[in-house]
Amino acid sequence: MRTRGLAVEAHDPATESFVAHRNLLFTVAYEMLGSAADAEDVLQETWLRWVKVDLAEVADPRAYLVRITTRQALNRLRTASRRREAYVGPWLPEPLLTAPDVAEDAELAESVSMAMMLVLETLSPTERAVFVLREAFDVGYEEIAAAVGKTPAAVRQIAHRARRHVDARRPRAAVSPGQTRAVMESFRLALETGDLQGLLDVLAPETVLLTDGGGLRKAAVRPIVTADKVARFVAGRLAARGGTMAFTLTTANGSPALLVHREGELDGVIAISVEDDRITGLYYVRNPEKLTRVASETPLTRA
Repeated sequence: MRTRGLAVEAHDPATESFVAHRNLLFTVAYEMLGSAADAEDVLQETWLRWVKVDLAEVADPRAYLVRITTRQALNRLRTASRRREAYVGPWLPEPLLTAPDVAEDAELAESVSMAMMLVLETLSPTERAVFVLREAFDVGYEEIAAAVGKTPAAVRQIAHRARRHVDARRPRAAVSPGQTRAVMESFRLALETGDLQGLLDVLAPETVLLTDGGGLRKAAVRPIVTADKVARFVAGRLAARGGTMAFTLTTANGSPALLVHREGELDGVIAISVEDDRITGLYYVRNPEKLTRVASETPLTRA
C-alpha cells in the first residue's frame, strides 16, 4: 500500500496501527492547522517517525501516534503562523467536503466548523494544540503534556486559558444542522434570484463577510461588516447574472455549505455561521489552492 507516496508493507503491525488510526490523525492535524495539505504532510512525517519506533515498547499505539502527530503539527503550525502574517487578505481554513455522519456528531461538527477554526487561529500554537486535544478528542492532561512538552499542571492552566478565550468568542447557543440548512436555503434562493431584500432578511445586522482569494483570485482584502454592506457586496459579486452562476447545497466541515460555480467552473465554497436564524458570519473561500478537497468526501473522526 502507499501513504502519501510512500510505499509500505501492507500487513506489518506498524502499518496496521497507522492505517487503523489514520482518519483520527488527519482530523487532529487538520484541526490544529486548518489546512488539509499541511495535515497530509504531517501524516507523512508521522509515518516516517512511526516506522522507526520499537513497537514492543509502545503500550498504546493510538496515544503514541497522536503524540507524534501533535508534535509535527505544532512544528508546522509555528511556521504557518509566520506565513499567514504575509497572506493577502483574510486567511480562511481549507474547506473539506464531509460525510453526513460528521454533521451528526455535534462536537466534531463544531470543532471543524469555519467559525470555530477561525477562533482557534487566535490562540497561540501551544494553546491550540492543548485545546484541540482536550476539548475535541478528550485526551488526558498527562498525555497532552507529553505531546506538547509541558508539565500536566501547566497543561491544565493552558487548557483553562484557551477554553475561556474560545468560550468568549463561540456562538451563544448551538444551532442544529437543520436550522443552518434552512437559513442556507434562504440565502441560496436570494442569490439565485438576485433578491437584495431577501439577502437582507437572512443576514444579522452585524454580520461579517470574509473572502479568501489568497492573492490568486479577486477578493475583499478586509472583512466586510453590517448586513447592508454584505448584501450589496454579495449582490454585486455573486447574485445570478444571466444564468452564469450556480449555487449547489452541500456539506463542508460538518455543516451546510454552498459550492459556487461560475460559467461551469468551481469558483469557491461558502460556509456560514448562524445565530437566531440569521447569518452572523459568511466565509467565502476562492483561493484555488484551497478548493482541492470539495470533489470527494474527507473522512473525519474523533475515535
